[in-house]
Amino acid sequence: MSTAGESMNTVVGYVAVAGQVLAVGAGAPLLTGWMRQVRARLEGRAGAGVLQPWRDVRKLLRKEPITPVGTGPAFRTAPALLVATTAVAAALVPLLSTRTPVSSHADLIVVVALISLGTLGLALAGLDSGTAFGGMGASREMTVASLVEPTLLLSVFALSIPAGTTNVPAIVSGALHQPARLASPAGLLAVAALAVAVLAETGRIPVDNPSTHLELTMIHEAMVLEYAGPDLALVELGAQMRLTLLLGLLSSLFLPWGIATAPSLTALAVALVLFAVKVLLLGAALAAAEVFWAKIRLFRVPELLAGSFLLALLAVTASYFLSGAS
Repeated sequence: MSTAGESMNTVVGYVAVAGQVLAVGAGAPLLTGWMRQVRARLEGRAGAGVLQPWRDVRKLLRKEPITPVGTGPAFRTAPALLVATTAVAAALVPLLSTRTPVSSHADLIVVVALISLGTLGLALAGLDSGTAFGGMGASREMTVASLVEPTLLLSVFALSIPAGTTNVPAIVSGALHQPARLASPAGLLAVAALAVAVLAETGRIPVDNPSTHLELTMIHEAMVLEYAGPDLALVELGAQMRLTLLLGLLSSLFLPWGIATAPSLTALAVALVLFAVKVLLLGAALAAAEVFWAKIRLFRVPELLAGSFLLALLAVTASYFLSGAS
């Protein structure tokens, strides 16, 4: 391949990385607004509109930053850390293309570690605030995370066994060339486990209710009650980006069709449109399900997450035996 061709491929690769980060960062508030609108319509309400989360972020950014007395670096850096780790994970996960300059670094463990780092930062911020709610929310969040992170690892690891690697772009490429893997027992168990893990990691019903401030049930909201102004805007944006990223990861692993496998701007444009469609459909399905689901009691959450971990473990076992048999 000529030097000009290699340079063009590199440029397209960086465009893909920038497109993934922008799609997650700019599209996250729109996805949240879309989900709220779907839920409002199903409940017989008009809704505030798809652009309302963007308006909320803009309003918060204009407010004066306020930091509680006695808080340290953990409280001040957690919002930026949450957004930064999610943005880096969005650059690594093959949302639009499997061939980017950072694809070789997109290991499963690295992606899950980045997601966990944002969770840990918020938990430390809750403890750093020195309030009863902050400590309670941090304790609950780490209890949930201790079961969610292994489930995320195992559910994707079940798909990595046939691919022979834990590199996420390679796993997606293998699923594109051999779609029968996704319809196998291991694939079905893995998607069920990963779906529950996504609900828990993003604080959605039935694990948590992002719109409540009831002290007996809230988890995520309890950690961020002391934030205001631009810091609260970053926290809200980070949570929305995390939801978009995890739904995108779910679609890339189990609905990989449309993801660009060659360095082409046309393929990237098509992948961007299909990514938006898939994520919006998943968001609409989640919003519709939340209308009919009820939040489970807090002490039942570990039972639900333990069940999802068991599904992921079964998926790994099934994938191992199926790979050995083949």
